[in-house]
Amino acid sequence: MCGICGYFGKGDQEILKKMTEQLHHRGPDDEDFYINQNIGLGHKRLSIIDTSSAGKQPISNEKKNIFVVCNGEIYNYQNLKSELSHKHRFVSHCDTEIIVYLYEEIGPKVFSKLNGMFAIAIYDKKKNKIILARDRIGKKPLYWGIFSHSLIFASELKALIQHPFFKKELDLKSLNKYLIYEYVPTPHSIFKNVYKLEPGHYLEWDGQKINKECFWEIKFPTPKNEPKNKILDNLDNLINESVKTRLVSDVPLGIFLSGGLDSSTIAYYAQKNNLQKIKTFSIGFKEKSFDESKYARQVADFLGTEHYEKILNAQDSLDLIPQIANLLDEPLADSSIIPTFLLSKFTREHVTVALGGDGGDELFCGYDTFQAHKFANIYEKIPIFLRRNFIEKIAMNLPVSFNNLSSDFKIKKFITGFYSQREYCNQKWLGAFDRNQRSKLFTSEVWHELQKENEFEDIDNYLNNFDNNNFYNQLIFLYLKTYLLDDILVKVDRASMFNSLEVRAPLLDYNVIEYVNNLPINLKLKGFTRKHILKKLMENKLPRDIVYRKKKGFGIPLSYWFLDVLKPFVLETLNENKIKRQGLFNCQYINKVLQDHFSRQKDNRKLIWTLLVFEMWQDKWYK
Repeated sequence: MCGICGYFGKGDQEILKKMTEQLHHRGPDDEDFYINQNIGLGHKRLSIIDTSSAGKQPISNEKKNIFVVCNGEIYNYQNLKSELSHKHRFVSHCDTEIIVYLYEEIGPKVFSKLNGMFAIAIYDKKKNKIILARDRIGKKPLYWGIFSHSLIFASELKALIQHPFFKKELDLKSLNKYLIYEYVPTPHSIFKNVYKLEPGHYLEWDGQKINKECFWEIKFPTPKNEPKNKILDNLDNLINESVKTRLVSDVPLGIFLSGGLDSSTIAYYAQKNNLQKIKTFSIGFKEKSFDESKYARQVADFLGTEHYEKILNAQDSLDLIPQIANLLDEPLADSSIIPTFLLSKFTREHVTVALGGDGGDELFCGYDTFQAHKFANIYEKIPIFLRRNFIEKIAMNLPVSFNNLSSDFKIKKFITGFYSQREYCNQKWLGAFDRNQRSKLFTSEVWHELQKENEFEDIDNYLNNFDNNNFYNQLIFLYLKTYLLDDILVKVDRASMFNSLEVRAPLLDYNVIEYVNNLPINLKLKGFTRKHILKKLMENKLPRDIVYRKKKGFGIPLSYWFLDVLKPFVLETLNENKIKRQGLFNCQYINKVLQDHFSRQKDNRKLIWTLLVFEMWQDKWYK
């Protein structure tokens, strides 16, 4: 795992060095550069496969007319290497070297041959162009922009900022999206004229024009009529093979284990494919409603893994919060980045690579919102006067609980998001500020500029190109394109790479994705039962109470902390004088949001945290 950056246009060694230094955390083991006239490629290396100096990047072909930098892992590189070895002389055991020769043979078709997670930059000297590519599901980040006829790119925004042509201009449309999504959706970024390359795409730039092509897309074909036992066998083989290929490493490796179904599934297959005890890692919290450590211990004992556990107190998280902008050069208001960071830090003390269960909730309908949509189908049949005058009056006056995912929080969220187009409901349930709240949050001048904007245009664009009319398949598709891509994967990437830890996601192997997307929806969401087929697969492989236990989530007790230990920090960060100087937000409305929370009238943790993260980001990156 690594960090990459570069330019095609104007730049020099000093500029490239400054860009690359910003990515040191992504690759502390080594660095190297390629500079020639109008091209500069920089690379920071975290040695995973072939830890020798032969694996240094940029890597070139024999003719020295193709140069490659790659952030990621190519899991099928050995098979590809055997296909190329009769034509080319390999000088390393590094997986990136096969990209050079495969590109030389077949050009941009190389990307559809790769099974892995990657962000790649290829300089074709003969054609004098640069090609950027991102893996099928977007596990590895890649930002790019064109300034003064120069294309600049990097794994993280903080590296782009170092180029002298870069202009720091806040994109208000992206800020508007951030406040509802809690992240800036791809292809946008928080800065104007800077973009995230879409997953499954490559981009070519010759100094004159951009050409962007899609080499893979998420599809939902007509389901095959297969017997259930055959489906279970196929799923078993696919997940097993995916985990097995991701266990290849020249450095110590372990498993993130929360005790949930997804991570426990990965731990099962990892231990199955290891003669020695696999290392598993979990963290716990002293606050009971947020702690899952006992479930991780149960799974570890059952599988016989070498388990490592760390129980954290509030101070461990509190110490990290003021530093969160160092992790995030683009706002991301998922507070679970804090426990994810702490887990990554703890894990990195023992191993360099970890496998996780990301993707299971999206592929197998694991989130509460899938059930919520089922309930919405029933709820809309109730006469509106009963809903408005009886059910909702009682529900919205339920006592406020600050416990993790409390019933009153979920009920109130359901009601506030229910009255909208069905394709937008999910995002309203997941997100922070709705349209009415944002109209009060922004100053009148800013809202005047934004009020006609469709903050859900990205959802519309995705669905316009979606050819399956099953609503739940649409929902899975949107989860993969938005929440997984721009929240979950970003959170894991930043938290792990800040600790120089590589995290792999076997459930997001494209072979697994294509097979699961081809299954009937009732095998994933059967009635109100989520992850039906995955539970059936694992019910004889894991403890039954683990397989069928209620989903909890990976949260921290922000609601309580905002009342007590974090209150001074909140008031300082959201202080009235600073907010007024920025000219974006209405101080009176922010004060009301805070006071409603402090007085326990409302649980406004999502609103407060979303604002807090943005303000911390501004203080660090937008001065």
